[in-house]
Amino acid sequence: MYQQLQVDLWQPSSISNIWKDTVTDVHASNVSSEALLTYLRQANMEYKILVNNLQRVIEKQSPSRAKRKRRSLLKYDYEDYHTLEEIEKWMHHMNRTHSNLVHMFSIGTSYEGRPLYVLKVIYSKSYKREIWMDCGIHAREWIGPAFCQWFVKEAINTYKSDRVMKKILDFLYIYVMPVLNPDGYHYSWTHDRFWRKTRSKMKLNCYGVDPNRNWKVKFCEEGASLNPCDSTYCGPYAESEPEVKAVAQFIHKRRKYIKIYMTFHAYAQMVLYPYSYQYETIPNFKCVESAAQKAVQAINSAYGVRYRHGPAASTLYLSSGSSIDWAYNIGIPYAFAFELRDTGYYGFLLPEGLIRPTCIETMLAVKNITMHLLKKCR
Repeated sequence: MYQQLQVDLWQPSSISNIWKDTVTDVHASNVSSEALLTYLRQANMEYKILVNNLQRVIEKQSPSRAKRKRRSLLKYDYEDYHTLEEIEKWMHHMNRTHSNLVHMFSIGTSYEGRPLYVLKVIYSKSYKREIWMDCGIHAREWIGPAFCQWFVKEAINTYKSDRVMKKILDFLYIYVMPVLNPDGYHYSWTHDRFWRKTRSKMKLNCYGVDPNRNWKVKFCEEGASLNPCDSTYCGPYAESEPEVKAVAQFIHKRRKYIKIYMTFHAYAQMVLYPYSYQYETIPNFKCVESAAQKAVQAINSAYGVRYRHGPAASTLYLSSGSSIDWAYNIGIPYAFAFELRDTGYYGFLLPEGLIRPTCIETMLAVKNITMHLLKKCR
């Protein structure tokens, strides 16, 4: 059904886990919501309408151009979603106003020629181990970039007052990439709120590759599509996307120093670790599992929100070409993928009012994981 109507369903083999995940795919293929409902009725499938007027919700969430222009002149609001232009201006501002703590640089350019900016948070010049954090690999998951910005802000503002943050930054350099997929993210603001992929031109007059199926690990096997029009299209070859290739090259060069890889997605409320492409247990399972368990406990301690944790393949679904599997396979011992709030009621349209609590609880998890792994567990 999801292939016939071009509707993207999360884990379609389980009716209880079907999410109204990509309504935009229905729109893109000119399939009306009524056609989908008719199909579901004829197939005797259970369904529930969560949002009656999705367009109204989208318009309410996305600030008007005039509002964005006004607010860009005021103090930066970390409880708003921001356009790519605003995020890049913020990165330049952080680099300029905190030059002793934040170093901004580009690791390449996107398919459409946008710079791939990274911030390095530094608190001393001596040798340190390193952490890599990226957000916005999937364009429509706006809460990811919001968290990456929140993290940098908190790192700078709480270093002197938070002993945990101080210890982390005293022992680690942290690379933060707020928007790994800038072309797709920009497109999600200007054309299609539910756009997921990159914006590279493909065959069949289709655009984009799923950047989390494009890494050089079990490329285009289970959980990835060979169809350029599908939302999980793996691409013509591994690292075909300049965004993925640039990040892969940078991390690969730093693989002796980077000890923790974290990537932030939405939605599902999960803390995941390798493997994604198989059910086999990773060699350092005991330590990684313990860190993930403590992370979800830390999240729950803030607002009582429950996250699940475990290997990505068994906790979420099988998928090949993912960034956490790639990072783990090149020798980074601790690789985690966060699926942030919620579990489907708002989905990709998580209200701005939930940015703050989501970021607060996620900060607790990130600090908890980092401190746990600083103890040299194996």
